[in-house]
This record gives sequence, structure tokens and C-alpha cells, in this order.
Amino acid sequence: MSKDKIPVVGVYGGTFDPIHYAHLRVAEELLDTVGFRQFHFLPSSEPRLRDIPGASKFHRKMMVQLAIQDNERFSLDSREMNRSGVTRTVETLREYRQQFGNNTALCFVMGADAFVKLHQWYCWQELFQLCHLIIVGRPGNKHVMSPGTLVQELKNECEMRWVTNANELACQSSGLIFAANTTLLEISATKIRTLISCNKSVRYLLPEIVYDYIKTNHLYDGEDN
Repeated sequence: MSKDKIPVVGVYGGTFDPIHYAHLRVAEELLDTVGFRQFHFLPSSEPRLRDIPGASKFHRKMMVQLAIQDNERFSLDSREMNRSGVTRTVETLREYRQQFGNNTALCFVMGADAFVKLHQWYCWQELFQLCHLIIVGRPGNKHVMSPGTLVQELKNECEMRWVTNANELACQSSGLIFAANTTLLEISATKIRTLISCNKSVRYLLPEIVYDYIKTNHLYDGEDN
């Protein structure tokens, strides 16, 4: 591992259905912890291992854009939205690697609940050649942050990759795993969608501008998504 520091770029993938304060708080804390030169929110188009999103990819993209518009440290990357068919993260990370070259540390941010299923992803082992993984916890499933809870195939691949200091991510372009200790807000997109479908308030769970967008476009209430 080189001791020379290289630029670090963060990519936060997810359906963001809808984006909420837990997503935004994680991103804000990671910016201070890791010291990203760039940080991109990457809404997925059609995730392969999850249910079909409740809102269209256009609406999810717009909600992310609205949520981050006042934070100059955040940017929206809509490249997956511009593709048709199932989202394959490895294809996106190949594009990023070609874009930034090998002299940039590329970090893909993912939730712990997604990480424990990583071995089910398309070409999942190639991810370590393309990027570092930053794992963030989710309320109620903190236990999955431990390497000992992984299936053996994933555990074997990951056991020598864990680092405990975020500064190590800037020492090589890919191949490491960092479990970030971020604030775990008890907010989930599933809960927000459920509250909306029951005609209950979601105020203070997500940015006001996103809440207004959801109401204006009748998202998640069964009328027109």
C-alpha cells in the first residue's frame, strides 16, 4: 500500500425512494470523516435484488436533486437513470474507473443490509478491483457490520480487506472495506412510503422541499407515481 495520498471520490448508491434525512446525514458525516474531493448521489434505475421502486426513476432523481441542491459538496449522478433495464453496479463502477483512472481512490457507499448480500451481486468480486467499499449501518441491524456475520464466501473475500482508519482509503485506489461509524437515524424509506399511503404525516423525516414534491406529484399515495 502506497503512503502517498491520492484524491478520494465517493459514490452513494441506492434507490432513494424517497431520499430522507438519514441518507443525507450519513453523507454529510462521511464527507468530514473521509475527506472526499467529490461526492455523488447515484440513484439506481431498476435494482436487481430489490422490489420495484414505488416512484419512477424520474421522480426519484428529482427528489435527490431537490434534497441536495443547497449543499455544494453534494452532486447528483443520473447515469444509471439514463440506462434501460436492470441496474448493475459493476458496470457503473467500470465507467467511474475509466473516468478517473487509477490515481483516484473510488469509494462506493452502501448500507450494511445490502453489503451482507454482496455475494449475490453481478460480478461482485470485480468490485474490489474497481473501488473501496464504505459500509454504513442501519437502525436495527448493527450486527451485520461484523465480518463474523457474513456468509463464508463473502467473509473469505473480505477478511483481509477491512481497515479501521478512513485515512487508509486514500493510500490505494481500490480493494479496501471501511465500516463507518455514522449517526443511525431511525428513518427508513419504507416507513415513509407506508405513512404516506395511510395519509399520515412524514414531516421532519425528510427535507421539506422533498415532502412538498411528493405531495404535489401524489407519490406513494396510489394516485400517480
